Amino acid sequence: MPRVKIARKSTATDMTAMCDVAFLLLTFFILTSKFKTADPVPVDIPGYTKTVVLPEDNIATLTIGQGKVFFGVEGIPIRKQMLEEVGKIYSITFTPEETNTFVTMPTFGMPIAQLKGYLSMDPDKRKEIQQPGIPTDSVSNELFNWIKQARVADVVLNQKALRITIKGDARQEYPTIKTVIATLQKQKVNKFSLITALKAAPK
Repeated sequence: MPRVKIARKSTATDMTAMCDVAFLLLTFFILTSKFKTADPVPVDIPGYTKTVVLPEDNIATLTIGQGKVFFGVEGIPIRKQMLEEVGKIYSITFTPEETNTFVTMPTFGMPIAQLKGYLSMDPDKRKEIQQPGIPTDSVSNELFNWIKQARVADVVLNQKALRITIKGDARQEYPTIKTVIATLQKQKVNKFSLITALKAAPK
C-alpha cells in the first residue's frame, strides 16, 4: 500500500513580538536621549587627536565666540540657586516665572542689568534678541560671580566640585579666552577642560 504523502506547507513566522520589541527600544532611545543644544554664536573649535568624554552632569560650559562669553551649567536646581544668589549680589529679585524661564535655558549671555527684562519677554521675541555676552571687564566682571555661585551651588546640592569646560573659537578668541582663564584663576580654579573636535592623528 503506498505511503500517504503529507502536503508541505510554508513556515509562517509571527513578527508581532519582534515589532513590539523594536518599538519599545525606539521609544526608550527617544525618551532618554539628550539633544545637542545650538551654540549662541558660531564657534569653530580646535582639533585634537585624543578624546576624553565629558560627563553629562556636574559640569559648566563657557562658550566664547565673537568676543562674547556665554555661560551654562547642567542641573535645574543649580541654575535656580545660582540665579537667586547672583540676584542678591546685585539686589535684583526674579519672579517665579522669570526663574522658571532661566532654568530652562542651557546657556545665556546677558548682563545682569538686562537679564530680568530678557526673561520676562515672550519666547518668540526673546529668540530675536542677540545676547551681548556676560561682561568680563575689570570694572564689572559679572562672569566671576556667575562662576562662583555655580560652584557654591554644586557643592551645596551635590557635594561635588563643579567641572569647568571652555568652548572657544580656534582662530580669533585667544584674548577673550585669556580673560576667562584669568577670571577662573582669581577663584583658584586652575584645572579646566578645553572642548575640541576630533581630528586624525598625524602620520
